[in-house]
Amino acid sequence: MSTTLAAPQPLLALDGISLSFKGVKAITNISFAVNEGEICALIGPNGAGKSSLLNVINGVYKPDEGSIRYQDAVRRAMHPQWAARRGVARTFQNIALFKGMSVLDNVLTGTNLKVKSSWLEQVFNVGRAPADALAQRQKAERVIAFLKLQPWRNSIVGSLPYGLQKRVELARALAAEPQLLLLDEPMAGMNADEKAEMSRFIRETNREFGTTIVLIEHDIGVVMTLSDHVVVLDYGKKIGDGTPDEVRANPEVITAYLGTKH
Repeated sequence: MSTTLAAPQPLLALDGISLSFKGVKAITNISFAVNEGEICALIGPNGAGKSSLLNVINGVYKPDEGSIRYQDAVRRAMHPQWAARRGVARTFQNIALFKGMSVLDNVLTGTNLKVKSSWLEQVFNVGRAPADALAQRQKAERVIAFLKLQPWRNSIVGSLPYGLQKRVELARALAAEPQLLLLDEPMAGMNADEKAEMSRFIRETNREFGTTIVLIEHDIGVVMTLSDHVVVLDYGKKIGDGTPDEVRANPEVITAYLGTKH
């Protein structure tokens, strides 16, 4: 008797998402699904609407039209706190770390959503607070070890090279134990060696924890080797959606990137 494998299930599905700012369209009728456990890249020229789309997914922006299905819930719009509590974590195009704090303390901030004790228990370090603090520290140390940040765990983040700061931001996001990780240009400004290292950490995060990842990246070589699924935007519209090979052969995508249909 033969057995058939279950088809991958979408963890995230966008349906007809449109967004405008003061009447100017940023995103127009975008629909696509991201299967659980895959790495999906959003690509496109500058101004294509990629970061705006991430902001819709984690609730920073409320779309004018459309709906979002995440896990088992369909919503007209996401809310940042709801998204965070349901396992959505995010990094930003411009590094958003606490520059005067240590690496460890920055990573610890990513564990706050998992705290069970009340603020009163934390102030007086009673009740559930001591166990919470220990669990947070252990979780942060595991993430620091996973991303090989131990040599800098006590360093002030603002003193670190740019590539390491990007890795610390990834560590803080991973400390929240996300089911869906949104990465906004995680390799921007990096040299080839740093990009290769960050790509390896992203791939290992996906394999080790089963984390579903949606990332924005401009380096097409990185995208094509790292991603399972690529969505291409141009002027706020979707012009490509498929595997890296399918997208690479799409004439409309070639036109958007090369300015020619040949």
